[in-house]
Amino acid sequence: MTIFGLWVVNKAGGLVYQRNFADGLAPLTSNEYLVLAGTLHGIHAITSRLSPVGSSSGVQVIEAETFKMNILLTVTGTKFVLLTSLADTSADTILQKVYDIYSDAVMKNPFHTPEMPIRSDGFDTRIGTLIGNGQT
Repeated sequence: MTIFGLWVVNKAGGLVYQRNFADGLAPLTSNEYLVLAGTLHGIHAITSRLSPVGSSSGVQVIEAETFKMNILLTVTGTKFVLLTSLADTSADTILQKVYDIYSDAVMKNPFHTPEMPIRSDGFDTRIGTLIGNGQT
């Protein structure tokens, strides 16, 4: 499995963390990443209301021809998005570990302002250790 990138999107749809790991996706500017995060936030909101059977937490996987977007929605509305190869089988496990690292390294940091960009060396280092170069 290949992990191409990780995004963290706040509850308002703003991109607060973005990191690429393996090559394979088209390079984007920071503004393009912000637009994509906002668009994903809107799609997620729409799909949570379209459920024909009761309530839904929204889209969890978006599959394209060459990659998948795996989405973990937290109870606070923060979304963790893992961009992986189609052969991925462990994205849910990795996303849960990313959320655990986020909870420990970011949310327990008294200097971090919620909903703002993540600027934590500890978070970045632990994510790098978990995912490495994106090849698992």
